[in-house]
Amino acid sequence: MGEEESRGRDTRERLLDAAGEIFAQRGFRAATVREISRRAGANVAAVNYYFGDKERLYAAVLKYTFSKAVEKYPPTLGLENSSSPVERLKAFIRSFLFRILDEGRPAWHGQLMMQEVAQPTAALDQLVDEAIRPLSNRLMGIVRDLLGADSNDEKVRLCTMSIIGQCVYFGHARSVITRLFSQTFGPVEIEHLADHVTCFSFAAMKGISSTGNPVSMG
Repeated sequence: MGEEESRGRDTRERLLDAAGEIFAQRGFRAATVREISRRAGANVAAVNYYFGDKERLYAAVLKYTFSKAVEKYPPTLGLENSSSPVERLKAFIRSFLFRILDEGRPAWHGQLMMQEVAQPTAALDQLVDEAIRPLSNRLMGIVRDLLGADSNDEKVRLCTMSIIGQCVYFGHARSVITRLFSQTFGPVEIEHLADHVTCFSFAAMKGISSTGNPVSMG
């Protein structure tokens, strides 16, 4: 790699890191290219040169932060293909919670993703297709293994969304949970949450698979 190419890559990554922090703090609409460039130590024109405009910079930031978080906390966490469905479920939940709640780099990943889900932009479609859908399909495969091969698609889908809902709740309600229960979200606490969500979800799916529908609707 030449010196000029190396400088270009460095500038591009500094813009992505600075933009991620500012988008997470202010949201897409309130963030400005000027502030992002200043924090990155780059010229304002660099955003247009490397990304085209603010919208495409934002889409690149979402993709960049998601890939960095999945690289740090992969959904398999290094498990072998022969691992049991429960082990794979725990690994998936643990990695998901760490991606949402971890305060390490990129610390703003979870906040940025929560913002995008709550106030979607045009970038969400691409993010879903390229990043979120593959993870969703992976979790659905685990859920199907736990429910049994004869489970229908709707049951698999609903159980998958219930697991995701439990995890996402801790991201959305983090500030409320902290005030209600003095809950902290360090590595030990996140591990404990992963154990709880795994046990809770496994017990629910075990009940559903053994009885068909444990809840009578009258």
